[in-house]
Amino acid sequence: MATPARSGRLLVVDDEVELMTALCEALRDEGFDAVGFSDPATGLAALRADEFDVLLSDLMMPGTDGIQLLRQGFAADPDLVGIIMTGQGSIQTAVEAMKAGAFDYVLKPFRLQQVLPVLDRATEVRRLRRENTRLRRVVQSLTFESPRYHIIGRSPALRKVLHLIERVAPTDATVLVRGPSGTGKELVARALHGNSARRDKPLVTVNCATLQESLLESELFGHERGAFTGADRAKPGLFEVAEGGTLFVDEVAEMSPALQAKLLRVLEDGHYRRVGSTQERRADVRVVAATNKPLEDEQKAGRFREDLFFRLNVITVALPALRDRAEDVPLLVEHFLATRAVGGAPRAIDPEALAALVRYGWPGNIRELANVVERAQILAEGTTITLDDLPETVVRAAPPAGPVVPQDPDSLDAVECRHVAEVLRRAGGNKVRAAKALGVSRRTLYRMIERYGLDDPAPPTVGGGTPASPA
Repeated sequence: MATPARSGRLLVVDDEVELMTALCEALRDEGFDAVGFSDPATGLAALRADEFDVLLSDLMMPGTDGIQLLRQGFAADPDLVGIIMTGQGSIQTAVEAMKAGAFDYVLKPFRLQQVLPVLDRATEVRRLRRENTRLRRVVQSLTFESPRYHIIGRSPALRKVLHLIERVAPTDATVLVRGPSGTGKELVARALHGNSARRDKPLVTVNCATLQESLLESELFGHERGAFTGADRAKPGLFEVAEGGTLFVDEVAEMSPALQAKLLRVLEDGHYRRVGSTQERRADVRVVAATNKPLEDEQKAGRFREDLFFRLNVITVALPALRDRAEDVPLLVEHFLATRAVGGAPRAIDPEALAALVRYGWPGNIRELANVVERAQILAEGTTITLDDLPETVVRAAPPAGPVVPQDPDSLDAVECRHVAEVLRRAGGNKVRAAKALGVSRRTLYRMIERYGLDDPAPPTVGGGTPASPA
């Protein structure tokens, strides 16, 4: 009989020597690399000295109980996955184990076939946690200016943007950043400024869409005392505030034609006047402008000056929509989970939920993704974000085309399919009882039923023709 395609390093700690030895031998036969100890202190020393994927520990042991050992194990390896074995099953025991960070707990005595699906899921969680840790390191290396401002991704579209930023940042060239709303245009401005010779001078931002024309002119160029009603004192403009540094002019297409002419003059020869003044001032400022509108169309419609367009369009950084760089979504999700953690430590994300985020079209781009991740953290009941925590618009955007029938009988999908089918059978088709027995919400159970086609009269086949047998 072929050995199942399982892998993972397991540490088994149980003061019942015979049980511990037998369990380790059985797990090795299943393909795991299992090491066992009957003394919790020795097991803890092994955790600190070596690397294990899963800790399978008895609850009641002399000296150190399983929950204490679990906590000490997490201190040695935060990505460790812990499972508690106990012969004293109760709600209180389960709650204590989960509060300590246990992935699951199993009741003794048990059959090996009962614990194998739990171990399969645990080793997969371990793999995801290690991958998350690796991705965080990657994210930390993809920074501009400071750890607060990240441009994250490895897609070809984003690599092209990053390459252009690296080439243009050291110069004083005017840059026009174009892209849909929410794609990170201000991050590009910060990256350009932070990698330029002006990095020690101010980076000043103004959004043209938020101010009326008269206020915007005063904000940009300043005004003298008495220049207009309410101007009881002189005020420097943002060109003065940004002296020696960079001025980021966001939503530049919202400027009136008259104000566009004044901006053009600053870009051409560096001269401007405060509102209400006859004195010429000179600005030493690099301008980075941004827009989400097609300036060619605005120009043809007479809303944007042709000469200003050509002057701004010296270097154009075109940011892709998030739907055009879907492979970057996992990196962005990990970044938001790490930097925008809600209610304590960063959460993990279920692979099925992550797949839904990757499939979604993101009309609001990165800004929308950040908001969805924040919402999911608030709604998540445990330490892992699931499909239930995502908006229906995201979940239903691109459902799988038809039932998923696992072809490999030893795959995790096949095990889950057989288990769900068996629980439904025992519950007589009652989905409320089945969901309760599985420990999932009804919405999650409905998705499992849809995923594996379990509403069909005949059970799905697994592995090319034979009906799925119960677990």
